[in-house]
Amino acid sequence: MEPKNNKANQLKYKNLIILISVAIPVVVAILFRIRLEGVQSLSFLPPIYAAINGCTALVLIAALWAIKNRKILLHEQLMKTAIVLSSAFLIMYVAYHLTSDPTPFGGEGRIKTIYYFILISHIILSVAIIPLVLISFVRAISKQFTSHRKIARITFPIWLYITITGVIIYLMISPYYV
Repeated sequence: MEPKNNKANQLKYKNLIILISVAIPVVVAILFRIRLEGVQSLSFLPPIYAAINGCTALVLIAALWAIKNRKILLHEQLMKTAIVLSSAFLIMYVAYHLTSDPTPFGGEGRIKTIYYFILISHIILSVAIIPLVLISFVRAISKQFTSHRKIARITFPIWLYITITGVIIYLMISPYYV
């Protein structure tokens, strides 16, 4: 049974979710145009944040298993871990791009088309996932479990796709790193 103050809880977090969902992509886009001169390149970060993406995918799968097996506390801990891992990824990703020029993909033909399809879908969904994760999280901590389940069914596959394609993108572009 869910609390009767669902509307109050939703309104309480709505503006914060909107702010964060808009601010993150805007700040990342702005930071992409900035290069910190005189700062050592953080070129060691891509394999680390790719590994974090891989770990996040595994944590998401484990969290799904946990909830399907009614291990609610474990599910909650795993989902919080997934949020922390995704945040760590974002920080490292931005730090890398502040100190390094973009790496052009060097593949040709069909592989180039596949790479850009994966990359573009990954980027678009990375923006879309922010409010979905935040809404899912707020509904869970607000004990709005019915509405949490509804949005989590949308959030989970998108988030999993983003984490897996993040690893694939890294594997496809890594031969072209300078």
